Amino acid sequence: MALTRRSLLSGFSALGGASALGLAGGLSGAAIAPALAKDPGYTIGEDGLYHQDWFVESFLDLRDDIKEAADEGKNFAILWEQRGCPYCKEMHKVNFAVPEIRKYIKANFNILQLDIWGPRKVTDLDGKEMGERELAQRWRVNFTPTMNFFQMDTSKSLGKVGREAEVMRMPGYFKPFHFVAMFEYVRSGRTKEIGFQRFVQEKGDKLREEGKKVELWGG
Repeated sequence: MALTRRSLLSGFSALGGASALGLAGGLSGAAIAPALAKDPGYTIGEDGLYHQDWFVESFLDLRDDIKEAADEGKNFAILWEQRGCPYCKEMHKVNFAVPEIRKYIKANFNILQLDIWGPRKVTDLDGKEMGERELAQRWRVNFTPTMNFFQMDTSKSLGKVGREAEVMRMPGYFKPFHFVAMFEYVRSGRTKEIGFQRFVQEKGDKLREEGKKVELWGG
């Protein structure tokens, strides 16, 4: 399902600029800043990428990875990054550093990190093997960070080219509220029923009905 920067900006502005989605349980904008962990838990590898120790350790056969995630009751996602990417750095130092965000994602998703320019051999969901760089081109991943999401029903993914099997794509860096909202959106199973912008608006409306302040931290 295609999602563009223009459509996202249009949808977010419809929320009134400062409005955004809270986490499951209603984490407010005011709560996010102090929630940042002192130690975000990342390391920087020889490839120049920021690595989280809870990302999937994989033999890079996506067919096995998606099956393993489904067996654990989780969705599978692929995160594309590259050396020197400032927004990748921001994602690791800010988004993944929020304990509530990290906890939600770890409980519901298996994430495999790939390098958009990398040489490692990866087997796509249709069984074809190629380097990371070639796979990025095959999937039309043109910038970082980009994240591809897949549903747990592996019968809808196996045998296809990954870009055809993905249920949602996160194009670029999202601030923390919208970042975790995307994960919640995929997890809800409503991607065919409702657009992401509308999903965000509904969540924001619900939080306000509960008397909770809804703000987009960081402007």
